[in-house]
Amino acid sequence: MIKFWRTIPVAALVLAVAACGADEPKATLELNAALPDKVPSGTTLRLGDPQLQAIIGAAGLDKELTAAGVKVEWANISGGPQSIQAFRADKLDCSAVADIPSLFAAWTGTSTRIVFQSVTVDPLEHPIYKLGVAPGVSVSSLADLKGKKIAYSAGQAQGALVLRVLRKAGLSQKDVQLVELTSTGDSYVTALGSRSVDVAPIGAQNIKIYEAKYPGATSIDTGIRDDASTLYCLTSAVENAEKAAALKVYVAVRTKALLWANDHEAEVAKAYYVDTQGLDEADAKAVVEIGGDKAIPSTWDAAIVRLQETADLLAQEQDHDKLDVTTLVDRRFEKVQAEAAGSRVVTGDAA
Repeated sequence: MIKFWRTIPVAALVLAVAACGADEPKATLELNAALPDKVPSGTTLRLGDPQLQAIIGAAGLDKELTAAGVKVEWANISGGPQSIQAFRADKLDCSAVADIPSLFAAWTGTSTRIVFQSVTVDPLEHPIYKLGVAPGVSVSSLADLKGKKIAYSAGQAQGALVLRVLRKAGLSQKDVQLVELTSTGDSYVTALGSRSVDVAPIGAQNIKIYEAKYPGATSIDTGIRDDASTLYCLTSAVENAEKAAALKVYVAVRTKALLWANDHEAEVAKAYYVDTQGLDEADAKAVVEIGGDKAIPSTWDAAIVRLQETADLLAQEQDHDKLDVTTLVDRRFEKVQAEAAGSRVVTGDAA
């Protein structure tokens, strides 16, 4: 343990006595300090990153984690509501989410930091969401949303997407009926099928299934970029010198895994969508193709601009406090990603 402390500049460390076990001192890393390189033996990360868990295993990159001394406790958790609840219970260090959960964590008093950013190559050609339209409802353009009942979850990416769609269509919340409904499982699909709502954002990979299940169901494109993909962590996790060292390793491995997945679609389809999600091979292949290739941006500048625009929109439309999103990102990991991606980083934000 003493050897580990010596690998970090003294000014970066504040030693605190842990209140558990044998009262062993722990190293606290300042948020502006260099990330440590050495992972102390037994360091554990609690991660809600199920898709990457499968991809890392399929790629054999789990060996890199083990070799670096990183132990992972995987949790079958993803998305904002689940992850924030787990953070508050101190059951999770980090989780894979879009961009909205970090904002709502801040607005509801849970301090987090984004440590990973990826984008989709040609994002408008490979949207995460499409707008599902209930059977018998006529919606062929965004303008047709006026007067419709739209499923809406304020604290999730789908909710922000709805607000952005309304703005693009020149509509306000007063022009539609927003129906509060958390998107979990197939809740939005069921609501559409039962005509509880007229329109709802549905994962693009589920549109064919939805339209096949409910005769007369349709969908339209949003025409809005929605590819924000992050890993966010409790601030206390990145302030823990041991976990920060482990996260440095994990972020590099996660980067390699995403890029490996671009070149191994069949393996990804089987490892995640067939083996863990229960899809048949044909559907799994289709889902991977719909998702498109992922990329690591050379800088986070554009992603931060988009996050600020979203935060400003939600603050206005949902009556939240103004938020400076630069306080939510840990740009020390920006360089870690870029170095792990090497020549495969993308410039121009993959737009």
